[in-house]
Amino acid sequence: MENNDVLGINNIGVSLPVENVQELASRNLKDIPQRYIQSELITDEVSVNESSQIPVIDLSKLVVAGNNGYQTEMSKLHQACKEWGFFQLTNHGATKAIDKMKADARDFFNLPLEEKMVYAQLPGNLEGYGQVFVLSDDQKLDWNDMLLLFPIPESGRKMKFWPNNPTSFRSSLEAHSRELNRICISLYEHMAVNLGVEFKEMVKIYQECTQVIRMTYYPPCSKADKVIGISPHSDGSQLTLLVQVNEVEGLQIRKNGKWVPIKPLPDALS
Repeated sequence: MENNDVLGINNIGVSLPVENVQELASRNLKDIPQRYIQSELITDEVSVNESSQIPVIDLSKLVVAGNNGYQTEMSKLHQACKEWGFFQLTNHGATKAIDKMKADARDFFNLPLEEKMVYAQLPGNLEGYGQVFVLSDDQKLDWNDMLLLFPIPESGRKMKFWPNNPTSFRSSLEAHSRELNRICISLYEHMAVNLGVEFKEMVKIYQECTQVIRMTYYPPCSKADKVIGISPHSDGSQLTLLVQVNEVEGLQIRKNGKWVPIKPLPDALS
């Protein structure tokens, strides 16, 4: 699952409809459609040695200025943003809400296709269940399905895209969104201090943003060495929080021209 803060829903884009990947995977095809084969992307160099250097920030040490470890953690946060643009975040206080959302997201993707399609994207709109950023009929495709929702601002919510199966999904999403929003504001506050920027200025920019929550399902694939779960990209958001439903390793980040695998820490955000 991914939480993004972006400036304006209309800037996110549109997508053409394509076949459901989870349904495609369920057929156990000997050969998968050529549109999903992306072997050329898998030959890029991977730097396993740098995985152990991924910054880890303990949010609990940043709660009160002056407590033990505060300055050290602030320095670690600054270096992580400056040198990596990425870190894993521990002790964020949102585990309960996140775990409930994980369970409901898993249950949603396990529903029959016809039930999930009740929340399908509409033409020219990314919100809902489907795929994103498919711009042409000959474009290479990622091996995933997703549910994209915009919880913030509340005035912009389109509840017809919010699943009510499982029945707790909407309340879980509400709590999940609220907790991620709290964490984002806390991170912005500490980043502002490190940058010497007035926190109220950072908050003003943040409050103009749209919270985008993307839940992505990557089905097993018989040609896993030939497909990409999600193509290499740079997020256009101010801040992205990644939540992994399990501890399967697959996320990589680009640093110094190499891909660095991320080993997810238990209960951590990335």
